[in-house]
Amino acid sequence: MKPVPLTICLGILLALTPAWAMAQHAGHSPYAGQEGRAIKSLSNEDVEELRRGGGWGLALVAELNGVPGPFHLLELKDEIPLRTDQVAAIEAIFIDMKAEAVPVGERLIAGEKALEEAFATNDVGPERLRVLIEEIEAARAELRFIHLSRHLSTPELLDAAQIARYKELRGYREDPCAHVPEGHDAGMWRRHNNCG
Repeated sequence: MKPVPLTICLGILLALTPAWAMAQHAGHSPYAGQEGRAIKSLSNEDVEELRRGGGWGLALVAELNGVPGPFHLLELKDEIPLRTDQVAAIEAIFIDMKAEAVPVGERLIAGEKALEEAFATNDVGPERLRVLIEEIEAARAELRFIHLSRHLSTPELLDAAQIARYKELRGYREDPCAHVPEGHDAGMWRRHNNCG
């Protein structure tokens, strides 16, 4: 039998190395390291956000559709700029929102903690699981309503220029398909921006 040339052996070894290396890491979960959390489904940042009445991303549908939230309006009041009477009205909305959101956030945390304990102690079946999930999701739905409804309260306090400035300051661009900038080929612009 003729010996296999070294270059062929090296080629086979190099071809198999990535597969072997991937197999070594295939068992790692993107959740690795989270098993030490007190409540596995919530990070410490999530818990802090809920406890302070923060938005927790629940109002993105309003925010990204140009309906400003009270917290960020107050944060940007000088850059927009907002008048004193607008600031006072938005502060009232924010205070009211926070007063409602904090206890509901605590309910959501308590629900996730109960679910955590049920799984940790192996004390859960389908019926109890359904009840626990329904309690958590009821709190989440209420919390989302609280935040989204406050977004609905702000546009009537602002003029169009202030809303446009808010969107600009938050980094949201206008629809690139609505206006082709001067000096650009319209067809090329629409193609590059995936305009229909």
